[in-house]
Amino acid sequence: MAQTFKGRTLEVEKGFWTLFPGLCKGCGLCIEKCPKKCMSWSDVLGVYGTPSVEINDECIACGICQNFCPDCAIAVEKKKEPKKQN
Repeated sequence: MAQTFKGRTLEVEKGFWTLFPGLCKGCGLCIEKCPKKCMSWSDVLGVYGTPSVEINDECIACGICQNFCPDCAIAVEKKKEPKKQN
C-alpha cells in the first residue's frame, strides 16, 4: 500500500515551494546549496524528529534545493510568466 505524505506549500513571488516533512531527514544539503541563502531550519520536525527546513520571501523558485534533496522532500514549481503581446 502506498503512503501519502502531506506537504507544506508556501507561495513566493516567483513560484510555489513545498516541503514534505515526512520525507525530510534534516540533512541541510538544501540550505548549503541555496544560491539566495533564503532557507533556514524550521520548528516543524522531519521524519527522524530533526528540524525540517523553510524558506523566506527571497526565494526565487530556482529549484536547486529540490535537485539536491536526496529524499525528494522538496518540490518547487515556478509561476508561469504571462505572454507579452506585441
